[in-house]
Amino acid sequence: MDYQLELKQIVDFPRCRIYREFIQTLMKDRSIRTNGGSCLFYFLILCSYANYSSSYRNIEHLTYKVVPGEWICTLKELQTHFRQKFQHQVISILDTLVEQNLLTYSLHEKNKIIQYKIKDWPKDNTALSYNYPCKKDIGFFFFPIADVHKLIGLGKCSEMDALLDLWIHAVYNDSSVQGSDAGPVVYFRNQTGNPLFSYQELARRWKQSKSSVSRLLKKLEDTDMITLISYSGKHGSMVYLRNYLSVMFNISDVMIDKEEIAMKMQLPIHITEDTLPVKNNSECVSESITDEQIIVSQEGSCVPESHIKTIVRKVAEILEIQGISCCRCPKTKYILSPLSACKDSIYLYSLRIICPWGNAAYQFELKLKPETRNVPKVPAHTPPLRHTSPDFSEIPEALLRGGDV
Repeated sequence: MDYQLELKQIVDFPRCRIYREFIQTLMKDRSIRTNGGSCLFYFLILCSYANYSSSYRNIEHLTYKVVPGEWICTLKELQTHFRQKFQHQVISILDTLVEQNLLTYSLHEKNKIIQYKIKDWPKDNTALSYNYPCKKDIGFFFFPIADVHKLIGLGKCSEMDALLDLWIHAVYNDSSVQGSDAGPVVYFRNQTGNPLFSYQELARRWKQSKSSVSRLLKKLEDTDMITLISYSGKHGSMVYLRNYLSVMFNISDVMIDKEEIAMKMQLPIHITEDTLPVKNNSECVSESITDEQIIVSQEGSCVPESHIKTIVRKVAEILEIQGISCCRCPKTKYILSPLSACKDSIYLYSLRIICPWGNAAYQFELKLKPETRNVPKVPAHTPPLRHTSPDFSEIPEALLRGGDV
């Protein structure tokens, strides 16, 4: 017996780049709560202040030398950074980080000065050998992913800890992670390449209830920090980070279209009945595309015309966002022809987008998989149902591929 062997190396980056300015922004944001037991936010604050070269700092007429990976400050300063009412709470946080073998510190009792050192700083970050003043609001440092998992597992995560957990696990434009080409998506590195997660999984991870997780994600979405995409049934949810690209790469952020993501992930595209055009009524979902522009072949078509036209309008909106200018033209024709029989579980359509001026023509393959209603149980004296029609108001899978002709 012959075997064909395929070996693929799985590459996983062990560190994440964290910008100091981003941490400073979070420290000033009082709308996000920090009361929790995981200490992730507190440790990132300490890392953001750690030196990347040797320097000197004067505190109360005394000069202290600070080497790479260290920082020195007053206990009052840390109390303000950590948003704690009492100084003994700051000491308790530092002791917790010491127990996790993440740092060491010393306290000068007389003038209440804290000097701490990040243990693995030279391992994860470059330590410059010369003396140079280290600014705390510019530049970045590398943070190990393993430390995130260690701190997240300590206790109940605060809102800030949960946000940082999402941020550190964001992936952008990685071919091994589904949906990452559309924008920075949260992927918890479970080696599946699938960024979908359930609220129950997040509840276990953050040691919160599912209702608390739901409220937190809704809050982050309302404050324009994330885009939450939730699907029906057991498909799960996805999170895209807003402002991630501008912070991490200094480039323009991308707009996330939930229906476009649904097509790429082959997940439900919901068509509500009140948005569908009714008979003898010109009202439709998108006013930019009229019924006259959409030509649907009736021969062998398995999907109701009203539903397929709604799907075509949604596809046109997505393609327009992706740069196909023909989808803005009121003269463009959308010709849809079936490529599969109705007995198949997945319906294939050929979608041609024709420019009336002959400037461009595009051809796509549209794949639809309708959901089948569950057949209800009937009494013995009632004749059994012989056929159950698909529920076209819910399209569990919609896949579009193709391009210009």
